[in-house]
Amino acid sequence: MGDSKKRCFVVMGFGTKTDYVSGRKLDLNKSYKYLIKPVVESKGLECIRADEILHSGSIDVQMYRELLQADLVIADLSTSNCNAIYELGVRHALRPFTTIVISEDKLVYPFDLNHIVISKYNHLGDAIDIEEAERFKQGLGQQIEAVINKEESDSPVYTYLNSLIPPQIQKELDAVVEKVADAVIAPKETGDALSKIIQDAEDFIEQKEFEKAKTLFETAIILAGMSSAQPDTYLTHRLAFTTYKTAKPTLIDSLYESMRLLKKINLDHTNDPETVSMAGAIEKKLYECGEGDSHLEAALLFFLRSYYTLNNRYNGINLALAYVYQANSGLDTNDADRIADLVMAKRTWKRVLYLCDRDWPIVLEKEKNDVSRLSDGTKDGQELQEYYNAQKFWISVNRAEANFGLGKFEEFNKFMEFAKNIPHPLWMWESFTEQIDKLATELTEVGHLMEPSWKAPV
Repeated sequence: MGDSKKRCFVVMGFGTKTDYVSGRKLDLNKSYKYLIKPVVESKGLECIRADEILHSGSIDVQMYRELLQADLVIADLSTSNCNAIYELGVRHALRPFTTIVISEDKLVYPFDLNHIVISKYNHLGDAIDIEEAERFKQGLGQQIEAVINKEESDSPVYTYLNSLIPPQIQKELDAVVEKVADAVIAPKETGDALSKIIQDAEDFIEQKEFEKAKTLFETAIILAGMSSAQPDTYLTHRLAFTTYKTAKPTLIDSLYESMRLLKKINLDHTNDPETVSMAGAIEKKLYECGEGDSHLEAALLFFLRSYYTLNNRYNGINLALAYVYQANSGLDTNDADRIADLVMAKRTWKRVLYLCDRDWPIVLEKEKNDVSRLSDGTKDGQELQEYYNAQKFWISVNRAEANFGLGKFEEFNKFMEFAKNIPHPLWMWESFTEQIDKLATELTEVGHLMEPSWKAPV
């Protein structure tokens, strides 16, 4: 721990998060891995994020120490992450200079941040444009060089309260903490190990190796030293997801265990759309497994919360199906209730079609702008093409399903055939056809109550 290398602490969220304003999902791990960390290390600084902090006991202690003592702090406010904004405020209160603020370029930030210089980058959502990455990395590198050795206030706190004296930790306390850390915790590689475990777990999710991913997230939670009273939201969320996907020891057992995990991260009150959407999917699956109408009722409420938070296609498609389920369930006791649910399903499908029409040209335009990278034969180019293919596939099958529910079978067949011709993994097609089969079964029972009457295609 006597290393004299300067240290950069990166303040940002982990994993894939949703931007509440645009409804887009951003992979913050890619922002850190491909945009921030390489630049910081190229300038000769050690770069760490909270998931890489080596600690025993409370992570908060180490986090506050970094906010005070780190030679440089880079705060990424993308998705209006509350924790990141709070930690930036703490840094500005503790240190008058050497703080850089960044965000993806569609961030709509609060008024109190308007007077802070924020460097912006373009994030595609699940991917990062390579040319944009090079532009941003060059700019970030220049910023680091400009501020790392310059004692010029970049904190609004010290700018407006210019007689304020920054706090310091007593040297004696530093010595004690360092001595304890050397005795109790493993070398620096332990912190790196936690980050590596998390990344490996995410890679296993990409490969649909959910049981392996679950084991790694369980290990990460233990290694992070978290207590059950204050679980880490990101790790607990990912553990719940992989638990549900393993379907072990039985599917129903895994679903209930996933819900138990989600409840540990404030499920009843959270506005995090990924958490709420997952809860809706789990409750819907429990209903489909015959666990009772109460699970359908819960699924409908979760999908409503996430749909109105994000205004996106995924939650719209699932919300419409939940309405059709309810029309066929014991929750609706008369035709008036059933008709009301079917009307809401139709309105939701129409909204999904609108969202598809909105999203499609955006994806095509971005793909066109990246044509040189897509054809360069590199791994990054291949991953980028897979991203665009997936986006186009899901928009196409969302269009197909919405038209199927509305009884527009010619349009349904057109978009279904279009989706078939887009390169995609088999599981994506199976997921789509399974949902269509469920919808057909339900509408066969109650479709006659719709206006016009829904009749299964011949």
